Amino acid sequence: MSAERTIATREGLVLRGEIAGRSEAPLVLLAHGGGQTRHAWSATAARLAGEGFAVARYDARGHGDSDWSPTRDYRMETHGRDMIDALRAIGRPAAVVGASMGGVAGLIAAAEAPELVRALVLVDIVPRFAPGGVERIRAFMLGHLDGFASLEEATAAVRAYNPHRAPSGNPQGLLRSLRERHGRFYWHWDPAVIGDPPGEALATMLSDRLAALPPSMPLLLVSGAQSDVVDPEAIEGFRRQAPQAETIAVQRAGHMVAGDRNDAFGDAISDFLRRSLAGQTVK
Repeated sequence: MSAERTIATREGLVLRGEIAGRSEAPLVLLAHGGGQTRHAWSATAARLAGEGFAVARYDARGHGDSDWSPTRDYRMETHGRDMIDALRAIGRPAAVVGASMGGVAGLIAAAEAPELVRALVLVDIVPRFAPGGVERIRAFMLGHLDGFASLEEATAAVRAYNPHRAPSGNPQGLLRSLRERHGRFYWHWDPAVIGDPPGEALATMLSDRLAALPPSMPLLLVSGAQSDVVDPEAIEGFRRQAPQAETIAVQRAGHMVAGDRNDAFGDAISDFLRRSLAGQTVK
């Protein structure tokens, strides 16, 4: 059973999310990627809660049911501050599992407030990623700002972007990421979240945050073996920057690792989380 939760950021924006699992269980915070919502983690959250973890997730600012920024502030540093605010509002530290944008936020939060982060899992994101894959994501997000005429059209667009993912068989699930207005379906996020293409300044900032992590903090990179964002060169660079980190490549998965191979992704993080949170109550 999940309990809905609202969190006020230091700027007064309201983030909406939920927590599942027993209050005394070790906490895992799941942070979604850009253009997604907390519902992207539904299967992972259910699995982790069933394994004895408490699981929190929220819609990032500008996404899902959370407030949009009136100043269009969707910088990565701001997402990181929001995560710190969320953890402080929850009132206890967590292992953070962050995909893409959520991983960037997790890295920033872990570096700036390490007392709140027990362990960090980066899901197909590293400080210096392949620009071609990022540009493909941006092109997809920018290509549908005028919405879709039908749910089937939206499903076809997603399938064209990620043709290797097996069809879910339930296109209604896509409705969690869409809202209908005036007969058309629009992504449930502020178009301003797309922002400018990431550049060297972001890579340098994230490299600095990675270097600032406490050496004792458990760190795992889960990449998609077919990802065009975190390619072999990016992984090798990450290993040089963080030789203490564990790395796992999920076969037959792209950038959206958890969505592409959820069972394999769950297997990849479950043992790591159990070891990282050893000493806390897990059934």
